[in-house]
Amino acid sequence: MTDHEPHRLLLVHAHPDDEALTTGGTIARYVADGAEVTVVTCTLGEEGEVIGDEWAQLTADRADQLGGYRVLELTRALNALGVAAPCFLGGAGRWRDSGMAGMPSAANPRAWVNADSDEAVAELVAVIRRTRPHVVITYDPVGGYGHPDHIAVHERVTAAVELSGTDSHPGAGAPWTPAKVYWTVTERSALEAGVAAIGDLPDGWRLPEPGDLPAVADDQVTAVVDVRWVLDAKRAAMAAHATQVTVAPGGEQFTLSSFVAQPIFGEEHFRLVRGEPGEVDSSGRERDLFSGIG
Repeated sequence: MTDHEPHRLLLVHAHPDDEALTTGGTIARYVADGAEVTVVTCTLGEEGEVIGDEWAQLTADRADQLGGYRVLELTRALNALGVAAPCFLGGAGRWRDSGMAGMPSAANPRAWVNADSDEAVAELVAVIRRTRPHVVITYDPVGGYGHPDHIAVHERVTAAVELSGTDSHPGAGAPWTPAKVYWTVTERSALEAGVAAIGDLPDGWRLPEPGDLPAVADDQVTAVVDVRWVLDAKRAAMAAHATQVTVAPGGEQFTLSSFVAQPIFGEEHFRLVRGEPGEVDSSGRERDLFSGIG
């Protein structure tokens, strides 16, 4: 990388809204820093539940038009974060939201969990070779909270990163190997502190109970990105996904269709799983995902 070449970041997510909920601040921060940021989404989120009445008829068991509407929501969310447009793996609608584990939607042959793995990996290899990211962000092996689509993203991104730099893999583009791969995670102590700080909630919301919100042990977090100065952009992106997300007045919490309150973090947490760490702070954690990439 030359002195004038911008950093490049690739994030791969399963559904519209995942990018804002877990990595929205990181996206906004690095866009503001001048990085080239690509957000790839693997499905349209067709199986999502809908908050409120206005768009309730769009769900999969009614008009089955939610996926198309969520393209608009994703576009608005990415614009709020500084990203020009969505990028759907294989083209918009190539693969369908599989729904949660055990749902009949997972039997759909077009569901992301049923995608031909070689085809899906080849599409990801093509994206990596085209965008040539220095850093890739995706999910951990359990997909954060066990969603089958998130787990499939983890498996396929991991395979694609291994293959993208090899001459033996067929497909367009010159080989490229990202310098670093991170998993997006939630630090347990940060989650506990955030929940403890929750005050009055809107009517109908409730505090999380043990096990409601997934998190990893603090020692599994190797990088922390400060996103406090781009929190307004993150909140705007979350609010853009109005069929899925409600941001509380004041912007300190949000909820999904479960109406379980969750804190909006001013720091986002990651685990480095490929590549060498750069500069670390006194806690032994990186504060810049591009640190060490010359």
